[in-house]
Amino acid sequence: MSGHVILLNGTSSSGKSSIAAELLDLLPGPYFSLPRDAVNSMRSRAQTPEFGTPEFDEVFERTVRGYHRMLAGLAAAGNGVIADHVLRPHWLADCLEVLQEQEVTFVGVHCPLPELQRREQVRGDRPAGLAERQYPIVHAHGDYDVECDTSVHSPRECARIIADFIATPNRSEAFRRLNSAKDLRPHQ
Repeated sequence: MSGHVILLNGTSSSGKSSIAAELLDLLPGPYFSLPRDAVNSMRSRAQTPEFGTPEFDEVFERTVRGYHRMLAGLAAAGNGVIADHVLRPHWLADCLEVLQEQEVTFVGVHCPLPELQRREQVRGDRPAGLAERQYPIVHAHGDYDVECDTSVHSPRECARIIADFIATPNRSEAFRRLNSAKDLRPHQ
């Protein structure tokens, strides 16, 4: 039995975590909510190289690739998983490869840049400009199964849009389409 992965992709402060929390209440059956940030927070702080160094970048890349394999492992065991991610093109390529045996509902979580900047400032727990740096990259691939805009809809409304989509037959085709795109495949 294979599980289902709901992959929420959007910039920092776009509302992914809030949507994931609402999905846990709306979806039939148990799902795990596994945000990438949670995996990052499990790493030893004392033994991790300093942020901004090539050594840190190497550790971070391994962490993200491991995260993708955690998602695949949970789903392969028959679990439902809600993943919260900020996908760069090479991470999307890795997800396409690692999750190809799973059903993945790929969700674009959108929010206009001025609102992201406002949220980032209010939160105060993110580096200034993080969402702005991610903004042109995170949705560059342009293909999703379902999309929502958190500046228009509440987290609960976005979760309802996603849950309604999941309830439809023949869903979740974006990963199949993206998997056939040559420019997203990992470089050999």
